[in-house]
Amino acid sequence: MAENGDGLGTVPEHERILQEIESTDTACVGPTLRSVYDDQPNAHKKFMEKLDACIRNHDKEIEKMCNFHHQGFVDAITELLKVRTDAEKLKVQVTDTNRRFQDAGKEVIVQTEDIIRCRIQQRNITTVVEKLQLCLPVLEMYSKLKEQMSAKRYYSALKTMEQLENVYFPRVSQYRFCQLMIENLPKLREDIKEISMSDLKDFLESIRKHSDKIGETAMKQAQQQKTFNVVLQKQNNVKFVKNVYINDRIPEERNEVELKRGFEEEDENEEEVLTVQDLVDFSPVYRCLHIYSVLGDEETFENYYRKQRKKQARLVLQPQSNMHETVDGYRRYFTQIVGFFVVEDHILHVTQGLVTRAYTDELWNMALSKIIAVLRAHSSYCTDPDLVLELKNLIVIFADTLQGYGFPVNRLFDLLFEIRDQYNETLLKKWAGVFRDIFEEDNYSPIPIVNEEEYKVVISKFPFQDPDLEKQSFPKKFPMSQSVPHIYIQVKEFIYASLKFSESLHRSSTEIDDMLRKSTNLLLTRTLSSCLLNLIRKPHIGLTELVQIIINTTHLEQACKYLEDFITNITNISQETVHTARLYGLSTFKDARHAAEGEIYTKLNQKIDEFVQLADYDWTMSEPDGRASGYLMDLINFLRSIFQVFTHLPGKVAQTACMSACQHLSTSLMQMLLDSELKQISMGAVQQFNLDVIQCELFASSEPVPGFQGDTLQLAFIDLRQLLDLFMVWDWSTYLADYGQPASKYLRVNPNTALILLEKMKDTSKKNNIFAQFRKNDRDKQKLIETVVKQLRSLVNGMSQHT
Repeated sequence: MAENGDGLGTVPEHERILQEIESTDTACVGPTLRSVYDDQPNAHKKFMEKLDACIRNHDKEIEKMCNFHHQGFVDAITELLKVRTDAEKLKVQVTDTNRRFQDAGKEVIVQTEDIIRCRIQQRNITTVVEKLQLCLPVLEMYSKLKEQMSAKRYYSALKTMEQLENVYFPRVSQYRFCQLMIENLPKLREDIKEISMSDLKDFLESIRKHSDKIGETAMKQAQQQKTFNVVLQKQNNVKFVKNVYINDRIPEERNEVELKRGFEEEDENEEEVLTVQDLVDFSPVYRCLHIYSVLGDEETFENYYRKQRKKQARLVLQPQSNMHETVDGYRRYFTQIVGFFVVEDHILHVTQGLVTRAYTDELWNMALSKIIAVLRAHSSYCTDPDLVLELKNLIVIFADTLQGYGFPVNRLFDLLFEIRDQYNETLLKKWAGVFRDIFEEDNYSPIPIVNEEEYKVVISKFPFQDPDLEKQSFPKKFPMSQSVPHIYIQVKEFIYASLKFSESLHRSSTEIDDMLRKSTNLLLTRTLSSCLLNLIRKPHIGLTELVQIIINTTHLEQACKYLEDFITNITNISQETVHTARLYGLSTFKDARHAAEGEIYTKLNQKIDEFVQLADYDWTMSEPDGRASGYLMDLINFLRSIFQVFTHLPGKVAQTACMSACQHLSTSLMQMLLDSELKQISMGAVQQFNLDVIQCELFASSEPVPGFQGDTLQLAFIDLRQLLDLFMVWDWSTYLADYGQPASKYLRVNPNTALILLEKMKDTSKKNNIFAQFRKNDRDKQKLIETVVKQLRSLVNGMSQHT
């Protein structure tokens, strides 16, 4: 019962499983069947039984179904058999139709294959077109690159290369032709660098050749601008200080004419003004700079450019050996330097970084030092003041031109002050020749005037004022000779010439005034003074000429104040200014007068010596002639005439000359007596000599030159007079007794002099008196002479020991 009970419990479960097996997919049968084995024991067996029962039920139902449909099946078979024949016919027809279709499809297959091939070709063509469209811009750009290279558009070519590398080549980098192009680009870049560098070298060579033209144009423009400014300034400054004398306006008018002419020339050449860009093609520099910038090698280019330009600078700064001989040599030197730095200034402002302000300043400082050294060396050889002045003008234009381009030029103006001193030296040498010519052409006679016109001509040349001369009737004479107005005019011309150098030096009127006064002082104190001294010392200058020279120097000295006024009118600087220098004319002409006076004394003494040399004394004569010697009378007449000429000299000069002449004559006569070659002197010769001395004393007492007090002039012969008196009166006892006393009658007689003369007379007495021992008086006199000689020798020896 238990088993049945269990069996009854499992039947529904087995039915459920069977239903699942029948109703579910085969994929789910496995889990269902597994549940059969997982149930209670003997469940499998029971399930199989249940399954068999279910199969039998289904078989019964199939059988019922078949029985129910069997007749229909039979009928279907019968029908099928009926259509079998038709089926075979149909098969034959299908086979035939298939064959016909196969035959007809062969062409379709061929055409289809052709269509397939065409489609493949179309697809390939489309692919090729796409690739070609991708490669075509690269090829076009490369072709453009080749054209740019051929046309020498290297900067554009580099830009094209850059686009190829950055934009186009990455698109077609897988193709071999692209690799060839990529490999060719570095070579093209090197070619461009070499070509651009070659163009730069040609450019550097070109500007080296055109530097002088560039500099000439720049200096011409600077000069025209300066002339234009000066003309405008002249037009604005209407009021000018009027000069005192007629000739003072000549340089001012000349300057105005020159400025006006320069202004007119500027107007004529205004259309011809050129710039540095007109003279030089700078495109090679720009191209080369751009090319090296694009190539990333800008520093190399900058270093090369600066190095080459420094080399060119050294060549430009190297002067020619004969540069100092002509102004054209200096002009070429300056124009080349200006051209060089104008180009550098243009490069500085147009390009960025190729040259810097520090580089140009360094280059300019180096050049400036070289320029100053060259100018200082070569200008020292210049002896022509006109050449030095032209050099100064060139330096000023040179400095103004470069200053306009921003280069400092103070050192050049400092150099001009050195050259100014040299210019003054050349002027002094030139004017030394002018003064010498004036002195050689002068007749050293007062200027004769026959009418009013001649008087005005002289007054217009020289500021002479003498109311007494003005009141005199014609004809009359100026006290000075022709050289005085000529010298005065030349001093003014020297001031003009010195002023020319001071122009355009950017100096104040006070500095110009100081320079003019200093240079004029040099002219007076050195050049004119030296010329006067040389003139005074010339052998052919006689006493009359010396007197006229002293008169001339007096008037020139008085004219110095007019020269100071003349400088004041030029510079408009008052003489009362604290720092204003004064002209040294007073000392200059005073020294010249002193030299002339000394030369007068010397020549007068020389003339006296010439007359004295004509003396022909018979030193052994027994009796005098009773009258003075002829040579002495001629000498006295000469002195009287000369001292009449001296009336035009200052009183002290004439008095000194007269005193000097008398003293020299006295000394010469004394030396004649004491001459060592003169061995014997007779008493007759002494008496004759005494007559000559008396004439000298009479001449001295006749006051040949006024102004002497008492017998001052006669004292010149006091030594001779006392000596001759001693021998004439033979007063030896008085002489020996009073010797050394202040009140001695023969105070001026020197024992040695008396001894020399006495010994000469003693020898004469011995020779001329052969029989003197037979005459008592002669024997006594001879003994007296010997006694006096001994005493004189004792005095002389005592004086020597005391000394």
